[in-house]
Amino acid sequence: MTERELRILLNDMSLEEKVGQMVQLPGQNYGSFAAVTGKAEKKEDGQPILDQAGSTLGIYGAEKLKKIQKAYMEKQPHHIPLMFMLDVIHGYETAFQCPLGMGASFDPELVKKCAEIAAKEAAAGGIHVTFSPMADLARDARWGRVMESTGEDPWLNGKMAAAMVEGFQGENRKQTGKVSSCVKHFAAYGAATAGLDYTNVELSEHTLREYYLKAYQEGIHAGCDMVMTSFNTWNGVPSTGNPWLMKEVLRKEMGFDGIVISDWGAVGEMVNHGFCEDRKEAAERALKAGVDIDMCSDCYADYLVDLVREGVIDEKEIDEAVYRILLLKNELGLFENPYKDADEQREKELFLCEGHRRTAREMVQKSAVLLKNEEDGKAGKLLPLNPAEKIAFIGPYIEGEDMRSSWVVTGSAKNSVSICQAAKEAFRDDQICFAKGCTLLDNDTLLNGSEYHSDSWEEDNDRLLCEAIQTAKQADVVVLCLGEQNHQSGEATSRTHLTLPKIQRTLLSEISKVNPRIVTVIFSGRPLELSEVETHSKAMLEVWMPGTEGGHGIMDLLTGVCSPSGKLTMSFPYTVGQEPMSYSQLTSGRPCPKGSKAPFLTRYLDCSTAPLYPFGYGLSYTDFSISEPTLDRTEMQAGETIVASVTVANGGKRTGCEVVQLYIQDVAASCVRPVKELKGFRRVELAPGEAQRVTFSISEEMLRFHRGDGSFGSEPGKFRLWIGNSSEDGEAREFFLY
Repeated sequence: MTERELRILLNDMSLEEKVGQMVQLPGQNYGSFAAVTGKAEKKEDGQPILDQAGSTLGIYGAEKLKKIQKAYMEKQPHHIPLMFMLDVIHGYETAFQCPLGMGASFDPELVKKCAEIAAKEAAAGGIHVTFSPMADLARDARWGRVMESTGEDPWLNGKMAAAMVEGFQGENRKQTGKVSSCVKHFAAYGAATAGLDYTNVELSEHTLREYYLKAYQEGIHAGCDMVMTSFNTWNGVPSTGNPWLMKEVLRKEMGFDGIVISDWGAVGEMVNHGFCEDRKEAAERALKAGVDIDMCSDCYADYLVDLVREGVIDEKEIDEAVYRILLLKNELGLFENPYKDADEQREKELFLCEGHRRTAREMVQKSAVLLKNEEDGKAGKLLPLNPAEKIAFIGPYIEGEDMRSSWVVTGSAKNSVSICQAAKEAFRDDQICFAKGCTLLDNDTLLNGSEYHSDSWEEDNDRLLCEAIQTAKQADVVVLCLGEQNHQSGEATSRTHLTLPKIQRTLLSEISKVNPRIVTVIFSGRPLELSEVETHSKAMLEVWMPGTEGGHGIMDLLTGVCSPSGKLTMSFPYTVGQEPMSYSQLTSGRPCPKGSKAPFLTRYLDCSTAPLYPFGYGLSYTDFSISEPTLDRTEMQAGETIVASVTVANGGKRTGCEVVQLYIQDVAASCVRPVKELKGFRRVELAPGEAQRVTFSISEEMLRFHRGDGSFGSEPGKFRLWIGNSSEDGEAREFFLY
């Protein structure tokens, strides 16, 4: 439709019909064909809510959605199509690495490719909009939703958010296999106080702007169609009712002109926050803040019409929101083809096809992080595994556990490749043996909405441990597969302890007594406390929640088919007491030099202030060296650049990939600046003996920040840069901006 035709349509719609477009109902309301064809809840004026609601979420499948769309449009007064939305976070049927792991690839092009594949599968299943990417900056591992983020660094998060938006949407959403993307959660949801979900965020406006808003901005620059409000309050105001945040910052400053949608129930929850007296006031405040779609609270459905008729809300505000909704439906091509790409045959062709699985496998290969790989006597390092040795695969994650995250809402865990299956493909039967070792969880572990309990838990674990000990004794090396249950990270999974379950730690300790040659493979959706694991392990591989091709990708790394190249996207603490933490903390007036025992310095009495494993850290099977950086000049002005260079060399015996990272520090400024900030990276693959020159161009724009007076720009002065393989590596070089 043309813009003129959309305006004519809007002007012909009744007020009730307009408000309906601003209402999103949960998918269970459309659970049966009968529900859509007449058995709908009635509002006071007798108009069925289902006949008017403009969008729904949480249902999928081409055949089902086509039936729902057909029935809906027959009843909708102007035959405006329904919009189907879904949380396609890291895959649809083919599940990729969880986003925190995706970030560890430091490969935006691969992340974009994964989003393209997810969009193809979701579109074939009838989906129009995905609630992804999550661009929240995550610096507190206690917060379970860190698994949906790409980590603690604003610059990296921005690159990954933009890559996902571009992958989902492409150049034209009308094209087959494209869906609209929704950047979330605006704003600063990742800074929830004490890592506790849905609560307050306590940040200065400077910190909000300087660190937490950057990745959202990149997603908006990439062209995202929607932005979702966050559950939290900031400065005492819930985001969903904050006109400064939504209108001044998001729309005017960032230039976002798409749809703003609330998170699930967030409009009504403003009553719980104590921000609104009742749901009617919540509807008013959300609308006046600029929220176009009310997701599943019914506040708009119940009260917007009355608020307009009472003169509290101007109908022009309704028209603005509805036009944005109609415009997106038009850009998706729904007026011409309400079913868009929903196609049962394409579902069969695309879901879990060989090419999609191959990309999922590649993502596991590139995102897993080798944390430790000790020398093991004459045999060298324990990884990659020696095919001449007998290998015991032990642990609850060898088979039967879902390696996808809690945010894969479609597909089946049965389609995932287990460690056991992949090992049987990679080795002869006489080379390998298996034992579960223990249950995945301690008894009476609380999960989101349920509790894990077994009356035979103790008896079962005694038997499993005995079997595992005997299996370990028969082997030359043990690969111990441990980790979180996939619902221990995600929404509403805040934790005050970040250790592995006690039963798994007991298994590790007991196995180490009979066979100390242990490779521990760790499955998690967040940084964990791994000091105890490190003590008992010769090698450690963090594989996150790896998805459909987890078994194959992990086995490729364990056997040396490829070398690990992933880098940590969040710092791993020694203890939860260090949280929140980030490599880019602000400088202190009393910094503590490494190893210093002098009094009255910035330190803990009982723990290092440094992480166990820092941001950007990750080992390889080969030996890389990075030369000290050289600069083509040490002074520049606006409009000029400095080129920093290093030589990366592979001195080992295997081909590998190193992620070379550039960090910069503004030494003195009108606001205290971080000790260093990531400003660039390059993935460099080298054969044994090969070397390559890597350069970074530094411009004045890269040095800009939110200054002491609130303006945004650079300041003259001294800067330091480092180029290395982690946030703690590299020799500093200085340059000056005049």
